[in-house]
Amino acid sequence: MLKQLETFVAVVQAGSLSAAARQQNLVPAVIGRRLDALEERLGTRLLLRTTRSLTLTQEGSAFFEDAQRIMAELEDAESAVASGASRVRGHLRISAPAGFGRKHVAPHLAHFQQQHPELTVTLDLSDRLVDLSSERVDCAIRISDLADSSLVAVRLANNRRVVVAAPAYLAQHGIPKSPEDLARFQCLSLGASQARGWTFKVNGALVNWKVNGTLACNDGAVLHEWALQGYGLAWRSLWEVKDDLTEGRLVTVLDAWSSPEYPVYAVMPQRKFMPQRVRHFIEFLKAAYAAPGYWG
Repeated sequence: MLKQLETFVAVVQAGSLSAAARQQNLVPAVIGRRLDALEERLGTRLLLRTTRSLTLTQEGSAFFEDAQRIMAELEDAESAVASGASRVRGHLRISAPAGFGRKHVAPHLAHFQQQHPELTVTLDLSDRLVDLSSERVDCAIRISDLADSSLVAVRLANNRRVVVAAPAYLAQHGIPKSPEDLARFQCLSLGASQARGWTFKVNGALVNWKVNGTLACNDGAVLHEWALQGYGLAWRSLWEVKDDLTEGRLVTVLDAWSSPEYPVYAVMPQRKFMPQRVRHFIEFLKAAYAAPGYWG
């Protein structure tokens, strides 16, 4: 089973059976037999293979994430045994989106460092897409589906977006009953997302619904504050507004059309051994996020 997992991960990362075979000094037929055996063991198709292309199925994409984690943890365990490394130490560099990082990474990272006094940490908060390898980042937090399969990814939590407004705004302007109603409301949007629209689930399909408004900003924190002040509707992540919803400063609308959840990931560069400091911090975050009531 372990060889099959290793082969599956290598094939996805390499992009073809022949490339993975060259990396492992095997003939492609052996690679193909291992994949066939793995799919037979799991009872599902993981890869759609033709002579020219290789595509992950939905089940294969989910399994690839778990397989990467298993292989990384195994390598980390072997490294720890071989080196006798059991203490968390060294320097840990974390990157995270600015808003999410302030609320849901920085407090946990500070607590984690206090538990491991031999560790030093740097937290880089930025909404740009960081290049982990060139910028020497140990781990980045990303909130979306991942396009780059060359990274090791660990799912930390799920998130979703909701349409919110202050009670006073709704009392004055009414409550939208469907996405069609948004045309008569002030919609507060990020500059780029105003052209792209807000995503809703309509008749079972995801639809980017165009919205209009006279206020837009490229800073999500400003949109959040405008919504609190009653300037209009905002489409915000639940992690950002959950306290406001709990305390009644904001309420959600159009819940029946909410788009599905999307994941919060920790991503790392491919490397032979995952450092202990990274593995322990990821487990620390996962435990914090899994606490009952954490996400509201």
